[in-house]
Amino acid sequence: MANFYEEVKTELKEALKVIDKSQYYDLLTKPKQIITVNFPVKMDDGSTRIFTGYRVLHNSTLGPGKGGIRYHFAVCLEEVEALAALMSLKCALLDLPFGGAKGGVEVNPKELSEKELENLTRAFTRAICNNIGPDTDIPAPDVYTNAQTMSWIVDEYSKIKGKFTPAVVTGKPLDLGGAVGRNESTGLGAVYVMEEIMQIEGINKPTIAIQGLGNVGKHFAKFAAERACRVVAVSDSKGGIYNPKGLDLDEVFRVKEETGSVVNCEVEKITNEELLELEVDFLVPAALEDQITKKNANKIKARIVLEAANGPTTPEGEAILIKKGLRVIPDILVNAGGVTGSYFEWYQNKHNEKWTLEKFNSELEKKMKKAAREVYETRLERKVSCRKAALILSIQRILDKIK
Repeated sequence: MANFYEEVKTELKEALKVIDKSQYYDLLTKPKQIITVNFPVKMDDGSTRIFTGYRVLHNSTLGPGKGGIRYHFAVCLEEVEALAALMSLKCALLDLPFGGAKGGVEVNPKELSEKELENLTRAFTRAICNNIGPDTDIPAPDVYTNAQTMSWIVDEYSKIKGKFTPAVVTGKPLDLGGAVGRNESTGLGAVYVMEEIMQIEGINKPTIAIQGLGNVGKHFAKFAAERACRVVAVSDSKGGIYNPKGLDLDEVFRVKEETGSVVNCEVEKITNEELLELEVDFLVPAALEDQITKKNANKIKARIVLEAANGPTTPEGEAILIKKGLRVIPDILVNAGGVTGSYFEWYQNKHNEKWTLEKFNSELEKKMKKAAREVYETRLERKVSCRKAALILSIQRILDKIK
C-alpha cells in the first residue's frame, strides 16, 4: 500500500508540472494532521485487547475533512494517507466544501462479535473524539464499516459532547439523520459519469463488464441495466460469470445473496483476470487497487476503463492503455458519488432539511455530469489524459482557495 501512496504523489507531481505549480508539491502531499491511537477494547471473554487506529486529515483548505473509516487487518498508515489525499482531490473535483480525510483500525472484523465491534467502535470514537466533528472532520462508512458503525459513533460522540450531533458522520441510518439515496450514491454517481461519457463519445446501449459486486458494483450494475446497458460479465472474490447476450441481474443478485458468490449461477464461468480482458465498451473495476498493471494492460480490450474502485490501474498500466488508444476515466471522478452523497446528507443535517429521493438523485446527477464534462474539456484543452485533467481541476480549486 506504500506503493499506492507513491503512485498518488507521482500523479500529483506530474499534474503540477503541467500547470507550472510544482512549488506546491509539499503542500498537496504532506497531510495536515496524522493521528495514531492505541486503545483498549473489552472482549466477550472478559479480556482486554489493544488495537491501533489512524485518522489522517490531509487538507482542510476547502472545508472540514471528509472520508471514511475502514476496519481491516491490513490497514496501515501509508494506506490511510493515500486515501485521505484522494479524498481531498475528489472533494475539490466535485466542488464540495470539504477537505480530504481517512481513518482505519487494524482489525479483522470477521473475528469479532457484534458486541466486540460495538466496543471497538466506541473506544476508537473516544480516542479521536477531539479531532472529529461536524465542522472539523466528518467520518463515513468504508471497508467493513456500515450504517450501524456510524450510529455507534454518533451515539458515543453525542454522549461525550453532551448533545445529539448527527452531522458528526454521514452514511447513518435514516432514523438518525441519514439521507435517502446515500447508500446507492457511489454506484449511481458512476452511472451518471458513464452517461455523460456516452453522450460525448456517441456510445449507445453499451456492453459492460464489472469486476467486484460489492455495494458499488452491485448498484452500478442495477442502475446501468435500467438504462438499457448490457451487463455481460460480473465477478466477486471467488470468480466471475459471462453471458455475451447480457446477464439476468435479478438472478445473479439472488444467487449471490443465497450462496455467497456469483460463480454459483448457471452461466459460463470466467476468472477475474479473464473478465478484465473482455471486449466490451466499458470495463468497470469496482474491487481492489492495482488490477490493471503493466503485466496485463496489453490484453485489455475495453473501449473505456471506468475506475469505480480506488486505484485499480497502475501508472505503468495506464500508460500502456493510453498508447493503445483506450480511455481511462479516473477514480477521483467515477466513484466521487459517495462523497457527494455524503455532502448532501451533511448539508441536510446542518440545515435541518429532509430531501426526497428524487431531489437527492437530481442533485447528484447535476454534480457528477458537470464534473465529467469539465474533465473532458480540460483533457482537450491541455492535451492530457483524463486523470491528469481531473487532477489539474482539483489542484486549481485548492490553490485558488489558498490564494
